Amino acid sequence: MGDNHNTHVKWVVGFLTMAAILGLIVKKVLVPEGFGTYGHYRAGAILDEFNRETRHMTNDSCLSCHPFIKEMHLEGIHRTVSCEFCHGPYGDHIRNGKKVATLPVKKGEEITALCLRCHNQIIRARPKESIKMITMPDHLENKKVQTDHNCDQCHNVHAPLMYVKQAREMMHMSSREDK
Repeated sequence: MGDNHNTHVKWVVGFLTMAAILGLIVKKVLVPEGFGTYGHYRAGAILDEFNRETRHMTNDSCLSCHPFIKEMHLEGIHRTVSCEFCHGPYGDHIRNGKKVATLPVKKGEEITALCLRCHNQIIRARPKESIKMITMPDHLENKKVQTDHNCDQCHNVHAPLMYVKQAREMMHMSSREDK
């Protein structure tokens, strides 16, 4: 009867020993090689990132092949907006220095939806008035144009104030509102 008093302790110790052994086996199988070489990281992750296919680039990458847009874009108010923000990833268009696909060009109402991602007064995309905010269709009514107009009917999407400034100059109007 004396042996039966510590049987439950033997079961618990045996169970914990088996759990520890099983845990070590699972760790050996599941933990990737190189893990822990540089702290709590996998050493091979650096090489994996280095070899990852490029998907995003800078505006310089886009503008080097699109010189007709370059001057207009760099002089326009959208000069800090990434080409990829509107047109999609560079890697979907160019791969290994060759054109592999044509990026989508927004048309019609898609352009207005794209512009309103940043300029929508209702959504308040910016915490302060750092960019021109509008409310549709109020903006169109205030400008006395049809309320079904799209943004690109008055604005050049790469340099939004270019057409507006040209029209104001032709009409000898002040441009203080667009600053």
